[in-house]
Amino acid sequence: MNSFSVRMARWSARHPWRAIVGWLVFVALCLGAGSAVGTNSARTADYRVGEAGRAETLAAEAGLERRATEQVLISARSGALDQGAARAAAKDLTARMKRLPEVASVAAPLLSDDRAILMVEVALKGEERDAKDKVAAVTEQTSAVQRSHPGLLLQETGSPSISKGVDQQRADDLALSEAITLPVTLITLLIVFGSVTMAGVPLLLALSSIAAAIGLAMVASHLSPDAGVGTNVILMIGLAVGVDYTLFYLKREREERARSGGRLGSEALVELAAATSGRAVVVSGLAVVASTATLYLASDVIFSSLATGTIVVVLVAVASSLTALPALLVKLGQRSERRERRRAERGKPVRRVRGEGGGRLWAALLRPAARHPLATLCVSVLGLLALAAPLAGLKITEMSRDTHSRDIPAMRVYDRLNEAFPEQRVTHQVVVRADASRAPEVAAALREVARLADTDKLFTGASRTRTSADHRTSVLELKVPYLGNSEQAYDSLDHLRDDYLPATVGRVDGAEFGVSGDVARYADYPAHQNGKLPLVLGALLLVTFGMTVYAFRSVVLGLLGVGLNLLSAAAALGLLVLVFQGTWAEGLLDFRSTGSIGSRVPLFLFVILFGLSMDYQVFVVSRIREAVLAGVPTRQAVLDGLRSSASVVTSAAAVMTTVFVSFVFLHIIEMKQIGFVLAAAVLIDAFVVRVLVLPSVMLLLGEASWWPSRGARQAAGEPGERARGRSAVDVR
Repeated sequence: MNSFSVRMARWSARHPWRAIVGWLVFVALCLGAGSAVGTNSARTADYRVGEAGRAETLAAEAGLERRATEQVLISARSGALDQGAARAAAKDLTARMKRLPEVASVAAPLLSDDRAILMVEVALKGEERDAKDKVAAVTEQTSAVQRSHPGLLLQETGSPSISKGVDQQRADDLALSEAITLPVTLITLLIVFGSVTMAGVPLLLALSSIAAAIGLAMVASHLSPDAGVGTNVILMIGLAVGVDYTLFYLKREREERARSGGRLGSEALVELAAATSGRAVVVSGLAVVASTATLYLASDVIFSSLATGTIVVVLVAVASSLTALPALLVKLGQRSERRERRRAERGKPVRRVRGEGGGRLWAALLRPAARHPLATLCVSVLGLLALAAPLAGLKITEMSRDTHSRDIPAMRVYDRLNEAFPEQRVTHQVVVRADASRAPEVAAALREVARLADTDKLFTGASRTRTSADHRTSVLELKVPYLGNSEQAYDSLDHLRDDYLPATVGRVDGAEFGVSGDVARYADYPAHQNGKLPLVLGALLLVTFGMTVYAFRSVVLGLLGVGLNLLSAAAALGLLVLVFQGTWAEGLLDFRSTGSIGSRVPLFLFVILFGLSMDYQVFVVSRIREAVLAGVPTRQAVLDGLRSSASVVTSAAAVMTTVFVSFVFLHIIEMKQIGFVLAAAVLIDAFVVRVLVLPSVMLLLGEASWWPSRGARQAAGEPGERARGRSAVDVR
């Protein structure tokens, strides 16, 4: 028993106050370092992918990049619009906006076809990603004009104000999520331990780990920029794994305490727990880190941000379970021992410590696999495949601005803008770069593109061309009167890319060209992800296989782990499609179906689930292997291992599910989908895969489960005696 986890636990147990204070200092230093360097947020260029990204780069290099815009709608509070008053308000607004240093330009007022709304468009300076930080000044001037013209109604919308509204809604949602998750998690832990003190330890360590991880993630953002989702994933994953890792350790320490009957001191008990559950925590943490790291292969700033947040918080959670947790257990154990000695001196009976055992419920759940493994396996797998069946109709799209919650005021104004000015709904930017000598040819080609679009009912006929000062780059803007997530908008993009441009600009020698804009982004991002999917999934399968083989020295268990993870992930995704691509659950889960799944959800599910499922896999199979190495027959070891780990698996699944379900209450549809699918995946993995499928397979395979591990197979072949020279806690 001299592994890294044991050595760390031994030091912490012998120097508990140093370990506890050291952990608190570490958390404070992480937060201090993060606050000192700040967060390096992703820039607009970091989001560029596909043809749209290349076109945006061409435009930006020529100073023709698309600017973030705000639209101010001026209308009557009731009745017909007084156009004179409206134009006076527009003039006042324009003058105010032009004086702002944040404003690049103000367009001439535009009257809607029904003459009910006058619209003023304001373009902001700088990058699109920075615009939400500048929009407050614009909104303030809109409010000032509103006060000066009380008889009119002024409303503002645009990408910056919508982004700001989404950020505020996300912050409010996360506060609600925390308000739900923390008390429910505490109640769950109270049920598990029956003690406020013991229940508080996992929660406090998880929260301190989250605090440290947020600080470290701010530092890490200077290596891999933060896309604004890092804190979200740290809170979601940090609370789940932080509590789980502590739970594994705590439950094993209590089992050893109950088994020893007071014969072992707190330091020895912590060391025993470290040799078993401590190692399981380290292996589980490394598995999550390794699997999550495959997200970097997606070459996407959002996935990279998700990966960084997850990796940082998991490593910090593992560190807390190896340092602060053993120290806390020793101090709590010593206090408990002193209390029991005083009880004994007063002649009172010693309190019984809760030990191991899965209880009658888990004995009943395991009975089908124990008695009829083949039938249980077949029925379980068929059930999971039935859940996965809706995957055949999976439709993946990029969640656009049109999918945001209408609880955001700017989104309600956005709907009004689209209704009053349909020609403003979508703009395609055709970007062309060629040698300056080719400028006349490029101009003629773009005029031909505009003519073709003018004859196409998918376009409005309105167009505008801008050319750089060096005459090398030109941008043609074409309007489409359909919403950005509509089929017509995507069809108009296809017409440009597949038909009009190859026949015109494509014939100009040496010309680089592409189409950008919101619709182009929505189309190119899923295509980019689909192109990276085989690479990421391939790496993920290899990592999962390698980590399982490393943990258990078994190729069979490595293949089994990959297969079970694929099965549970497919079942969870199928359930997600069934719920979110239809409309039947809209009222139940408070969402408006887009008829599709967010493009980031499936890949994020696979990566995170493959990592988190290793928690259960490592903990359960470690208990089984531990018994096998001690000479227990494989069949009995499987049943005993599952029974002894039942309460921990149940508690861990309950905590994780609570955390993930809380995200279903968020307004952002993609976060709802992520929360739902992760919660479903955890429940399926914990109560179907680990209770029915895994034991059935291992009972059917018998000693072959451990191939080619010679030690485990030899020990399993000696049912009547314990393997010589092996300790019950040696799981290596």
